[in-house]
Amino acid sequence: MLSAYRERTMFMYVVMAALLIAALPCAQARASDEQAEVTAAGERLVHNMDCNVCHTPKVFTPEGPRPDMTRLLSGHPSDETIPAVPEGLISPAAWGGMFNNHLTAWAGPWGVSFGSNLTPDPQTGIGLWTEDIFVSAMRSGTHVGQARPFLPPMPVYSRLTDKELHAIYVYLKSIKPVKNAVPAPLRPAQPGP
Repeated sequence: MLSAYRERTMFMYVVMAALLIAALPCAQARASDEQAEVTAAGERLVHNMDCNVCHTPKVFTPEGPRPDMTRLLSGHPSDETIPAVPEGLISPAAWGGMFNNHLTAWAGPWGVSFGSNLTPDPQTGIGLWTEDIFVSAMRSGTHVGQARPFLPPMPVYSRLTDKELHAIYVYLKSIKPVKNAVPAPLRPAQPGP
């Protein structure tokens, strides 16, 4: 009698194990689908917030500048030099600001700011950032590692929800890493890089 009990128990364990093993691909597929939905939501947010305007270098076409998708969100090109801002050009009585052809460098009363590398490259982008670091930077408007405020034209995204910031982070971590060391911002009247 004891052996029949053992056989039934063993049989039940085998059946339960088989059911669990069969359920794993379904759970993995569901998790993969959810991840794809979050990534797509992040991509839509990045697109709708026009992040490409300042963070993606441009290629010049007969129709005008277009984002260079081979350098998607890689920031101001590290090998591009910018001319010095002529003295007196930016002031309350003159221009309030100007930008380079890539729209990745902006000059104004604050000096010159450059679009950051948002790719997951670990040396030059956000590859080593945790989600907490990313969310904190976006909400506070403070550049990580330098404790300086974001410079114009970068806005602070304090009103984005946790879900939206999570989706943006997931999307940015999913794109191709591009090694591009963006220059540090320049103070007013400092020569260009």
